[in-house]
Amino acid sequence: MSAIAIKGWCPGALRPMLSGDGLVVRVRPYGGRLDARQAAGIADLAERYGNGLIDLTSRANLQIRGVSDEGHPALLDGLAQFGLVDPDAETERRRNILVTPFWSAGDDTCSLATELEHALVHSSLDLPTKFGFAVDDGKERMFAAASADVRFERDPSGTLIVRADGAELGRSVARSEAVSVALSLAEWFLASGGARDGRGRMAAHVRAGARLPEGLRGDAEPAHGMAAPAPGLDPHGALIGAAFGQLSHSALRHLAGCAPALRTTPWRMMLAEGLHELPRTPDLITRADDPALRVIACSGAPRCREAHADTRGLAAALAPHVAAGARLHVSGCAKGCAHSGPASITLVGTGDGFDLVRDGSTRDRPVRRGLSGASLVKHPSILVGAC
Repeated sequence: MSAIAIKGWCPGALRPMLSGDGLVVRVRPYGGRLDARQAAGIADLAERYGNGLIDLTSRANLQIRGVSDEGHPALLDGLAQFGLVDPDAETERRRNILVTPFWSAGDDTCSLATELEHALVHSSLDLPTKFGFAVDDGKERMFAAASADVRFERDPSGTLIVRADGAELGRSVARSEAVSVALSLAEWFLASGGARDGRGRMAAHVRAGARLPEGLRGDAEPAHGMAAPAPGLDPHGALIGAAFGQLSHSALRHLAGCAPALRTTPWRMMLAEGLHELPRTPDLITRADDPALRVIACSGAPRCREAHADTRGLAAALAPHVAAGARLHVSGCAKGCAHSGPASITLVGTGDGFDLVRDGSTRDRPVRRGLSGASLVKHPSILVGAC
């Protein structure tokens, strides 16, 4: 396998990442929410300064693609006008927060997210760039499978808890102390050597035997975890997906014109607040049985410089052949940026074609090597038999 460049950090607006189609500029909405004006503004900026494509990431952010070095300063100015830029890159890096989209006015979610954001802005914590927090404080946990290191959750009785990722139990907290306990967990993580080379994560630290101090341990079991939701109507609005997590600027502009605000999610969907009907546009996924939902694909070539193949074209061709309940992951290289976990079938792009992994991830041993994209499209039974 050829060497790949694992960067170990995520892009931001102030610190973009160079990809095959230009700079990738990540926008981190405050509170996991964009009002209609902000959403329309991102669409306009993506059209003006990027290639018009916008990624929905697994960290509930948006990424404007195809930005040039010359256009980046003007793009930042535009984002700043919509209140979407942090004071500096270090603050932006720390403000890595997932917020459940299923909140209602008056519950704790928005106030927890706002208080945590404010605390992180004024913090000096030198956390790893992928270290993050999850405000998942509904009756049922929605982010059990999402990436986060410190979690705000509920126990089965509805009591708020703060839990270190990787620990089975969390500490029951009063609302007034929840954020300070969460920051104390982050401080302990650093003081106990969890950061290592700057890429450390809480779950790995706990699994390696790091023992939480008594003041941060608890005996509260988190509430039941739910599977990721599917597109469709919800009491809060309409959940709308995008094939392979990528929107056109026109699709985002259309959504911005339909709803007063959009809430971001880690499922490559957005929740359009207050909608009672699903929008009708071919660029959006509104059906729970859409075959595209069974497939995960990274940007692929030529958009990513590390990718060995056009993943999106292959994924679109194979999607109708993936069985209901199965999952196909098409990765342009062994990094597995779009999906780090296992899938029913994982195709890994290499210099010699695609390696095929059954019930595993890009890091697992393939059962077949050197498959061409053309042969997979011509003989999809290779996948059907495995799914």
